[in-house]
Amino acid sequence: MKTLKLSLFAAAALFVSVSASAQDKKATELKKDTKSASIPAATAPAAVTPATSQKPTGLTFKEESFNFGDIEKGKPVTHEFSFKNTSKETILITAVKASCGCTTPNWTKEPIKPGESGTVTATYNAANPGPFTKTVTVTTNDTDQNKILVIKGKVNGDTAPAPAPTPAVKQ
Repeated sequence: MKTLKLSLFAAAALFVSVSASAQDKKATELKKDTKSASIPAATAPAAVTPATSQKPTGLTFKEESFNFGDIEKGKPVTHEFSFKNTSKETILITAVKASCGCTTPNWTKEPIKPGESGTVTATYNAANPGPFTKTVTVTTNDTDQNKILVIKGKVNGDTAPAPAPTPAVKQ
């Protein structure tokens, strides 16, 4: 039993050692890549964050947000976001994901060549009364950045007033 515990301890120590070694190797490679960059020190930005070094997607949407206004409970509503490929490359929408199950997306599945247009459609199931704001995230093959589309509005509840209580009848 004692040898089993020692073996397990040795295996865990080896795993930790290998993991730390791999992380050190990645950090060293990253430093080498950074040093070999051809940006002169005088023009290099003070700090480059991943968000600023990413290029935006080549899809230009007519609008990125749509307000349905007041809508009726129980009746789904749909909005079509149209876009144009303003890049010089063919773009493919690889995924479109709604922020919740109450919103269903649909989109142009074919590759979009430069200058061509397409759509992303969002259908909201107006089941619960009250205001709503939902997002649809569009992922493409041309960048790591996602495009966030927003739909919002207010679902009106049942408009029929509750029936008045019946007065008690004395006999």
